[in-house]
Amino acid sequence: SLCTSGAPSLSYQELKDLKKTDVLHIDVRERWEIDRFGKIPASINIPLGELVEALQMDPTEFKEQYNQKMPAKSDPVVFSCLAGTRSKQALGFAMSLGFS
Repeated sequence: SLCTSGAPSLSYQELKDLKKTDVLHIDVRERWEIDRFGKIPASINIPLGELVEALQMDPTEFKEQYNQKMPAKSDPVVFSCLAGTRSKQALGFAMSLGFS
């Protein structure tokens, strides 16, 4: 299940369409879940427990850690997890840090 601020959740097709644009997809599942269930193509894995710290990193450090350009506070970001609970929490964390 996926969350955006515009719509509480996205369908698989909506995500596929969004991924054609310049959206950052952050998968907040634990690393063992990625190993066990697979990685969503073109997503980066930042476990929920690391997210608040990651979104406050220096951009150079973020790039080194996650091999991805750090999102600006106005960049489109999509969070995903297994059932939707953690992605909603991730959205709340990001918004509390000033991400729109």
